[in-house]
Amino acid sequence: MSQLREKVENFLYKEVRLMDENRYGEWLELWAKECLYWVPSNKEDVDPKCEVSIIYSDRATLELYVGRLLEGKAFAQVPASRLRRIISNVEIEEGGPELQGEVSAYANFIAVEVRKHEQRVHAGRTHYKLVPNGDSFLIKYKKVNLVAIDNAQDNLTFAV
Repeated sequence: MSQLREKVENFLYKEVRLMDENRYGEWLELWAKECLYWVPSNKEDVDPKCEVSIIYSDRATLELYVGRLLEGKAFAQVPASRLRRIISNVEIEEGGPELQGEVSAYANFIAVEVRKHEQRVHAGRTHYKLVPNGDSFLIKYKKVNLVAIDNAQDNLTFAV
């Protein structure tokens, strides 16, 4: 296994573990100051400024969102969802010199959520753009394409 692959996979595993454990303060630390987190609605490749998205957040919005979760003010997450994610099929593309070491990574996921005695399964493919940060990375861009993108989505107030 290449050193880059190992570093990227370990970073992605850490991200999903922090989300599974509802450690959103630490999860937020994985994001770059200039970042975008996007979960499209209805279609995968649309202009998010012209179409509704499930999530379309910059760093400031993520900070507000995480603050609400940590302070217990995200009432749609009272009680908090219990989650476990599995990621696989990780693919990595290194950026050229013009991208200053940016790495593009893709991973399939399945997230199992249990909340209020109901179990739901979410599946999809995530595209990450990671920027170097010491021996690790920061998330500059994360786009989550849900398999059931055109279905009505219940509570998705946790990160996917």
